[in-house]
Amino acid sequence: MSLLGIDVGTTGCKVMAISIDGRVIALQQCEYDLQRAQPGWAELDSRDVWERIKGVLRAVAAETKHDPITALAVSSMGEAMTPVSADREILGNSLMGFDARGVETAAHLEQLDPAMFLRRSGNVVNNMFGGPKLIWLRDNQPELFEKTYKFLNWADLVAYLLGGEPVTNYGLANRSLFFDLEGERWSTDTLAYVGMPIEKLPAVAPSGTPIGEVSPAMQRELGLPPHVKIIVGAHDQCANGLGAGVSKPGMAVYSIGTFLVIVPAYDRIPPTDQMLAIQLSVEHAAIPDMYVSFYYNLTGGSLLKWFRDTFTAVEHAAAQQQGLDIYDLLLAEMPPEPSRVLVLPHFGVTGPPYYDENPYGLIAGLTLGTTRGEFVRGLLEGATYYFREGLELMEAAQIHIDEFRAVGGGAKSDTWLQIKANILGRPLVRPRMTEATGLGVAALAGLGSGVYKSLDEAMDRLIQIDRVFEPDLRWQAAYDEQFARYKHMYAAAKTLRDTHV
Repeated sequence: MSLLGIDVGTTGCKVMAISIDGRVIALQQCEYDLQRAQPGWAELDSRDVWERIKGVLRAVAAETKHDPITALAVSSMGEAMTPVSADREILGNSLMGFDARGVETAAHLEQLDPAMFLRRSGNVVNNMFGGPKLIWLRDNQPELFEKTYKFLNWADLVAYLLGGEPVTNYGLANRSLFFDLEGERWSTDTLAYVGMPIEKLPAVAPSGTPIGEVSPAMQRELGLPPHVKIIVGAHDQCANGLGAGVSKPGMAVYSIGTFLVIVPAYDRIPPTDQMLAIQLSVEHAAIPDMYVSFYYNLTGGSLLKWFRDTFTAVEHAAAQQQGLDIYDLLLAEMPPEPSRVLVLPHFGVTGPPYYDENPYGLIAGLTLGTTRGEFVRGLLEGATYYFREGLELMEAAQIHIDEFRAVGGGAKSDTWLQIKANILGRPLVRPRMTEATGLGVAALAGLGSGVYKSLDEAMDRLIQIDRVFEPDLRWQAAYDEQFARYKHMYAAAKTLRDTHV
């Protein structure tokens, strides 16, 4: 038998079938493009995306004939919701979180007491959330709004179109701003305040809840076996944590890719005033009685790509012709000791605690003796100092992290993981399976269908460790000194940016 994990992202979908001991049987993916009909708009053509997802599902179904799929679950990005009819027809596109529409509703919610709203919803108000987009549709496309049966997140949508009930998980419900965090239900107070009919929203349930089976029509169309159980999935970041083995308080997933994200897990909601002070939200994890927060840097791994494209374009092309990886060549030039180059990695819009929409990065400490390797190392270190600052802020909010699980493309680099362990003062553990989101949502399929009797059994069967990177204490004093300097950089950057001559 096999378990199916479907992960729907902003520009692509990955579908993974695994054996019950975590062996990958099939892995397929597809890509799709964002639609930008007007400046500030960002949508997915939901009908086109669904057709592409079905194509990937057919391919995986064909590869699993000898290991029949018994259950599936779906994870997805948050915020983007699609209107559907009661007979499972897609009625329109999904508006992405970074779509500019909905600012009026977000401003309306900002008039509420911030501490009260954070306690209620778990969130600091921001227009990236999905709920304000629905109010925009109500006011600007009333015919579509009226005929919509439910607005579904992508994880809910795929499950619904396959034959499941219209149900969302707590984590994705939270991405609307309309959820009651502690009550684990839609907030009637918030819905009344913005004028959103509750009947337009799906039911809510914990991740891992069974919600039906793949319909006979979908079974025939996709080549799936009969009676495939459909299980409530998760917000993709929560599934990512589960697939990395983050199953206990004190653990956090560290996603290292184009963006950098750390997602700590904890078992009680932190004090509201402290979370408000650092502008950090709270969300249900994919695990019962656990919560997560998201601390992220949208520049992140793009810093190294920026350096590659800006300063080493010719060498990059030459390396490609020789079958070499330019990143390996650049990292090999780095000195073993901490760099004297100090970087504020605010080259793009920042995440918490600043949420600064006017990027202004800094590179300091350059001399005529600065080498390219030292420059590159400074970029990697600066992106990590950002998260060391986050660790201090989260500790003040009673969110403790003792161990990171590293996933994503950047987790393949031993050098980068060692730098992170040294600066953060915490071990970074690299699982053997780096496709953590697909593994995590497949684990939910196994838990919800009874293949695994407990979370501990699922983790024991699925999670294997490749390597542990412990902090190298030889460099602790040097990193402490550089970090003390780093903490002055944001104020300096704001002064330089906002000073008009």
